[in-house]
Amino acid sequence: MQRFVKVSLVFGIPAALAVAFALRSRAAFPPENTPEGAYARIAVAISANRTRDCFAFLETQAQWASYTIHDYRSKAASAVSASYPEAEKGALLAPYRREAQGPDGADVWLALAESRGWVARLRKDLSGMKSVEIAGERATIETARGTRYGFRRRENGIWGLTLFTAELVAEAEKASRDYEMVERAAADYESAAHASGTP
Repeated sequence: MQRFVKVSLVFGIPAALAVAFALRSRAAFPPENTPEGAYARIAVAISANRTRDCFAFLETQAQWASYTIHDYRSKAASAVSASYPEAEKGALLAPYRREAQGPDGADVWLALAESRGWVARLRKDLSGMKSVEIAGERATIETARGTRYGFRRRENGIWGLTLFTAELVAEAEKASRDYEMVERAAADYESAAHASGTP
Protein backbone atom coordinates (compact mmCIF):
# COMPACT_ATOMS: atom_id res chain seq x y z
CA MET A 1 0.00 0.00 0.00
CA GLN A 2 2.84 2.37 0.85
CA ARG A 3 4.38 1.70 -2.55
CA PHE A 4 1.07 2.53 -4.26
CA VAL A 5 0.81 5.84 -2.37
CA LYS A 6 4.42 6.74 -3.17
CA VAL A 7 3.98 6.00 -6.89
CA SER A 8 0.71 7.95 -7.03
CA LEU A 9 2.42 10.99 -5.52
CA VAL A 10 5.35 10.86 -7.94
CA PHE A 11 3.70 9.83 -11.22
CA GLY A 12 0.01 10.59 -10.68
CA ILE A 13 -3.01 8.38 -10.14
CA PRO A 14 -3.20 6.88 -13.68
CA ALA A 15 0.39 5.64 -13.53
CA ALA A 16 -0.15 4.39 -10.00
CA LEU A 17 -3.17 2.41 -11.19
CA ALA A 18 -1.05 0.85 -13.93
CA VAL A 19 1.57 -0.15 -11.37
CA ALA A 20 -1.07 -1.46 -8.96
CA PHE A 21 -2.47 -3.55 -11.79
CA ALA A 22 0.98 -4.88 -12.59
CA LEU A 23 1.78 -5.69 -8.97
CA ARG A 24 -1.25 -7.91 -8.47
CA SER A 25 -0.71 -11.62 -7.92
CA ARG A 26 1.18 -13.52 -10.60
CA ALA A 27 -1.99 -15.46 -11.38
CA ALA A 28 -3.69 -12.23 -12.45
CA PHE A 29 -0.60 -10.78 -14.15
CA PRO A 30 -1.01 -11.03 -17.96
CA PRO A 31 1.41 -13.44 -19.65
CA GLU A 32 4.33 -11.79 -21.42
CA ASN A 33 3.24 -13.32 -24.73
CA THR A 34 0.18 -11.04 -24.80
CA PRO A 35 0.15 -7.31 -25.65
CA GLU A 36 -1.29 -6.63 -22.19
CA GLY A 37 1.55 -8.54 -20.55
CA ALA A 38 4.21 -6.68 -22.51
CA TYR A 39 2.62 -3.33 -21.70
CA ALA A 40 2.29 -4.19 -18.00
CA ARG A 41 5.95 -5.19 -17.79
CA ILE A 42 7.03 -1.95 -19.44
CA ALA A 43 4.90 -0.01 -16.94
CA VAL A 44 6.48 -1.86 -14.02
CA ALA A 45 10.02 -1.36 -15.37
CA ILE A 46 9.52 2.37 -15.87
CA SER A 47 7.86 2.89 -12.48
CA ALA A 48 10.67 0.95 -10.76
CA ASN A 49 13.42 2.86 -12.61
CA ARG A 50 14.52 -0.28 -14.45
CA THR A 51 14.43 1.20 -17.95
CA ARG A 52 16.92 -1.36 -19.29
CA ASP A 53 14.32 -4.09 -18.64
CA CYS A 54 12.04 -2.53 -21.28
CA PHE A 55 14.47 -3.70 -23.97
CA ALA A 56 13.01 -7.22 -23.83
CA PHE A 57 9.64 -5.73 -24.83
CA LEU A 58 10.76 -3.68 -27.85
CA GLU A 59 10.01 -5.07 -31.29
CA THR A 60 12.72 -7.08 -33.03
CA GLN A 61 13.72 -4.35 -35.48
CA ALA A 62 14.28 -1.93 -32.60
CA GLN A 63 16.43 -4.47 -30.79
CA TRP A 64 18.50 -5.18 -33.90
CA ALA A 65 18.99 -1.45 -34.45
CA SER A 66 20.24 -1.08 -30.86
CA TYR A 67 22.80 -3.85 -31.38
CA THR A 68 23.85 -2.29 -34.70
CA ILE A 69 24.40 1.07 -33.01
CA HIS A 70 26.52 -0.62 -30.36
CA ASP A 71 28.63 -2.46 -32.94
CA TYR A 72 29.33 0.58 -35.11
CA ARG A 73 30.01 2.89 -32.16
CA SER A 74 32.42 0.31 -30.69
CA LYS A 75 34.27 -0.06 -34.01
CA ALA A 76 34.41 3.71 -34.48
CA ALA A 77 35.76 4.22 -30.97
CA SER A 78 38.44 1.57 -31.54
CA ALA A 79 39.49 3.19 -34.85
CA VAL A 80 39.71 6.63 -33.26
CA SER A 81 41.71 5.30 -30.31
CA ALA A 82 44.13 3.42 -32.56
CA SER A 83 44.75 5.89 -35.38
CA TYR A 84 43.67 9.45 -34.65
CA PRO A 85 46.06 12.13 -33.34
CA GLU A 86 45.94 12.56 -29.58
CA ALA A 87 44.63 16.11 -29.91
CA GLU A 88 41.49 14.88 -31.69
CA LYS A 89 40.70 11.70 -29.77
CA GLY A 90 38.92 13.18 -26.77
CA ALA A 91 36.36 15.22 -28.67
CA LEU A 92 35.60 12.39 -31.09
CA LEU A 93 35.34 9.64 -28.48
CA ALA A 94 33.04 11.57 -26.16
CA PRO A 95 29.82 11.17 -28.21
CA TYR A 96 30.51 7.46 -28.82
CA ARG A 97 31.55 6.49 -25.32
CA ARG A 98 28.26 5.53 -23.69
CA GLU A 99 26.86 3.70 -26.70
CA ALA A 100 30.17 1.93 -27.35
CA GLN A 101 31.12 0.86 -23.83
CA GLY A 102 28.00 -0.98 -22.70
CA PRO A 103 28.03 -4.74 -23.16
CA ASP A 104 25.11 -4.95 -25.59
CA GLY A 105 22.10 -3.38 -27.31
CA ALA A 106 20.10 -3.04 -24.10
CA ASP A 107 22.66 -0.55 -22.84
CA VAL A 108 22.36 1.46 -26.05
CA TRP A 109 18.57 1.50 -25.56
CA LEU A 110 19.06 2.72 -21.97
CA ALA A 111 21.50 5.47 -23.02
CA LEU A 112 19.22 6.76 -25.76
CA ALA A 113 16.05 6.43 -23.68
CA GLU A 114 17.60 8.61 -21.00
CA SER A 115 19.34 11.15 -23.24
CA ARG A 116 16.37 11.67 -25.60
CA GLY A 117 13.67 11.92 -22.98
CA TRP A 118 11.96 8.64 -23.86
CA VAL A 119 11.85 7.61 -20.20
CA ALA A 120 10.16 10.86 -19.22
CA ARG A 121 7.71 10.42 -22.09
CA LEU A 122 6.75 6.94 -20.93
CA ARG A 123 6.42 8.07 -17.31
CA LYS A 124 4.10 10.82 -18.40
CA ASP A 125 1.93 8.76 -20.76
CA LEU A 126 1.69 5.30 -19.20
CA SER A 127 -1.62 4.64 -17.50
CA GLY A 128 -4.13 1.84 -17.08
CA MET A 129 -5.26 -0.07 -20.17
CA LYS A 130 -8.60 0.91 -21.63
CA SER A 131 -8.71 -1.38 -24.67
CA VAL A 132 -6.61 -3.79 -26.72
CA GLU A 133 -7.01 -4.31 -30.48
CA ILE A 134 -5.19 -7.20 -32.15
CA ALA A 135 -4.93 -7.51 -35.94
CA GLY A 136 -2.67 -10.35 -36.99
CA GLU A 137 0.91 -9.62 -35.90
CA ARG A 138 0.07 -6.12 -34.71
CA ALA A 139 -1.72 -4.83 -31.65
CA THR A 140 -2.71 -1.43 -30.28
CA ILE A 141 -3.24 -0.67 -26.61
CA GLU A 142 -5.24 2.42 -25.74
CA THR A 143 -4.67 3.76 -22.25
CA ALA A 144 -7.05 5.47 -19.86
CA ARG A 145 -5.46 8.75 -20.93
CA GLY A 146 -6.19 8.05 -24.59
CA THR A 147 -2.57 7.32 -25.57
CA ARG A 148 -2.22 4.55 -28.15
CA TYR A 149 0.78 2.21 -28.10
CA GLY A 150 1.59 -0.04 -31.04
CA PHE A 151 3.02 -3.52 -30.57
CA ARG A 152 4.22 -6.16 -33.01
CA ARG A 153 4.45 -9.88 -32.28
CA ARG A 154 8.07 -11.05 -32.27
CA GLU A 155 9.35 -14.41 -33.47
CA ASN A 156 9.44 -15.75 -29.90
CA GLY A 157 5.77 -14.85 -29.31
CA ILE A 158 6.50 -11.84 -27.08
CA TRP A 159 4.91 -8.57 -28.19
CA GLY A 160 7.31 -5.68 -28.75
CA LEU A 161 6.63 -1.95 -28.45
CA THR A 162 7.05 -0.15 -31.80
CA LEU A 163 7.12 3.42 -30.45
CA PHE A 164 10.88 4.00 -30.74
CA THR A 165 11.73 1.77 -33.69
CA ALA A 166 11.98 4.51 -36.33
CA GLU A 167 14.36 6.60 -34.22
CA LEU A 168 16.52 3.59 -33.35
CA VAL A 169 16.74 2.53 -37.00
CA ALA A 170 17.66 6.09 -38.04
CA GLU A 171 20.34 6.18 -35.35
CA ALA A 172 21.72 2.83 -36.53
CA GLU A 173 21.98 4.19 -40.08
CA LYS A 174 23.76 7.29 -38.75
CA ALA A 175 26.16 5.12 -36.75
CA SER A 176 27.00 3.20 -39.93
CA ARG A 177 27.71 6.41 -41.87
CA ASP A 178 29.77 7.82 -38.99
CA TYR A 179 31.86 4.66 -38.86
CA GLU A 180 32.59 4.83 -42.60
CA MET A 181 33.88 8.39 -42.21
CA VAL A 182 35.93 7.49 -39.14
CA GLU A 183 37.40 4.47 -40.91
CA ARG A 184 38.45 6.53 -43.93
CA ALA A 185 40.01 9.21 -41.74
CA ALA A 186 41.79 6.56 -39.65
CA ALA A 187 43.28 5.05 -42.81
CA ASP A 188 44.48 8.51 -43.91
CA TYR A 189 46.10 9.15 -40.53
CA GLU A 190 47.81 5.76 -40.64
CA SER A 191 49.11 6.40 -44.17
CA ALA A 192 50.41 9.82 -43.18
CA ALA A 193 52.11 8.39 -40.10
CA HIS A 194 53.69 5.62 -42.15
CA ALA A 195 54.93 8.06 -44.78
CA SER A 196 56.52 10.30 -42.16
CA GLY A 197 58.03 7.38 -40.28
CA THR A 198 55.99 8.11 -37.15
CA PRO A 199 55.26 4.93 -35.19
